[in-house]
Amino acid sequence: MGTRLRMLISAVIVASCVLSASGAHYHTHRYHRLEDVALTEETHARAQRNKRATDDTPDDSTPLAPGGDPLDLPTCLLCVCLTGSVYCEEVDPEMTAVPALPKETNYLYARYNKIKKISAKDFKDLVTLKRIDFTGNIISEIEDGAFAKLTMLEELSLAENQLVKLPMLPAKLVSFNANHNKLRTKGIKSNAFKKLSKLTHLYLAHNELEAVPLIPETVRTLHLQNNNISSVTVDTFCKSNNTYYIRSNMNEIRMDGNPVNLGQYPNSFTCLHSLPIGRYQ
Repeated sequence: MGTRLRMLISAVIVASCVLSASGAHYHTHRYHRLEDVALTEETHARAQRNKRATDDTPDDSTPLAPGGDPLDLPTCLLCVCLTGSVYCEEVDPEMTAVPALPKETNYLYARYNKIKKISAKDFKDLVTLKRIDFTGNIISEIEDGAFAKLTMLEELSLAENQLVKLPMLPAKLVSFNANHNKLRTKGIKSNAFKKLSKLTHLYLAHNELEAVPLIPETVRTLHLQNNNISSVTVDTFCKSNNTYYIRSNMNEIRMDGNPVNLGQYPNSFTCLHSLPIGRYQ
């Protein structure tokens, strides 16, 4: 009897252990299964989000809409574009026309290329330009009004080109350089510089000018060397009707390399602080 009782108790204990182990396994398995389901749902949700994001992203192969900023990209690949400045110097392959510029351009350096012409449309939307340098091109023509809308332009260099006449220049120019061209007096209108009330430096050397153009009172530096100027008058720099007139701003005049003998015109320089550089005998 005692033996049977002990066997019965042992059997109950073993059964309890088995049931406990089975329950624990069930709960552990159920927990991992729930975890797997949650992970699967999260993975699926993430995949859906990625798909929506991909669908919303434009295809790189699709052409960009007109008017977008990337329209400026070709010029900035051909040239060097920094903040507000565009450098197109000695571009290869040869640059034969003014490139399309970013609208915020302040400074353009397009030196030593093969640009032949400047048209009225080249700068029509670039009101922020302050400096343009076309030195060393082969420009022979500039359309009327090409610079008309450049109300902020202060420095313009057209040196070392093939110009025979000048266009209308922006009113706020401080420095203008047209050295080494083919300019003649008839190619410069009598009032070409008259309205340039801020012009300080004027360079017209190495051209074919026969006379000194009308020079604004504001000019400090005037280079006219190596032209065909053969004479000057009292009114070239001074005023014949005002013997007390002093041209206080003019600091430097170069007229060397011209056929004119400045020594023959002593009354033409009485208003100046210093005599022009040139031939006096």
